[in-house]
Amino acid sequence: DKIIKLTQVLDINKLPKKISKLKGKKFIIDDKSCSIFYENLINSKFRIISKEGTLNNPADRDHCLQYMTAIGLLKGDLIAEDYEDDVASDPRVDQLRGKMVIEEDERYSKEYLESDKRSISNAIQIFFNDGSSTEKIEVEYPIGHRRRREQGIPLLVEKFERNLRTQFSDSRVESIMSLCANQDTLEKTPVTDFMNLMVAE
Repeated sequence: DKIIKLTQVLDINKLPKKISKLKGKKFIIDDKSCSIFYENLINSKFRIISKEGTLNNPADRDHCLQYMTAIGLLKGDLIAEDYEDDVASDPRVDQLRGKMVIEEDERYSKEYLESDKRSISNAIQIFFNDGSSTEKIEVEYPIGHRRRREQGIPLLVEKFERNLRTQFSDSRVESIMSLCANQDTLEKTPVTDFMNLMVAE
C-alpha cells in the first residue's frame, strides 16, 4: 500500500509493474508517511517549474513540478481539469508537495542541450519512514519526444478524436478523422472546406 501509481508526470510505460499496478487511493498520507525525491534537469526549467508556497490559479499549478507529481501520485493520471480549484483544494496535494525535494541532475542539464540527444530527463524516488524506498525511476525521453514519435503519434490521434467527440456528432467526427488520415487528400483540401468541418453543428 505504500507504493503508488504514477502516470503522465513520468511515463506509465516505463514504470515497474509493482508501482503501475497499484491505485493512488491506496496511498495514505500522514505526517511521517514518506519523503519524495524528484530529479529534474536544466537550469532554466528548474527555476520556472520548481515552486513552493501558494499556487493561486491553474497557470501556477501547470508550472509547478511538485503539484503535477502530487496529482500523479494521488490519482494515477494528470488531465487539464486537475489544475482547477476543486482538485487543488484537496489537502493531500499540499501535504505531498511539502515532502518533496527537487534537485538538478547535471547530466540531465548537459544532455538537454546536446543536439544529438535533446533529452528531457526526469527521475523520481520515494523514501518511506520505515527506511524502505522505491527504486529510482528514470525517463530520459518522455512520450512527446521526437525519439518516440511511433509511440506518441497514436496517442495524439486518440486525444484528437476524443476531443472532437465532445463537440461534434459521430458522423462529423468520422469525416474529420477520415480526412486527416489521408495526407494527400488533406493537403489538397481548401482551407475553407476544412474549417467548415470545424463549425459547430
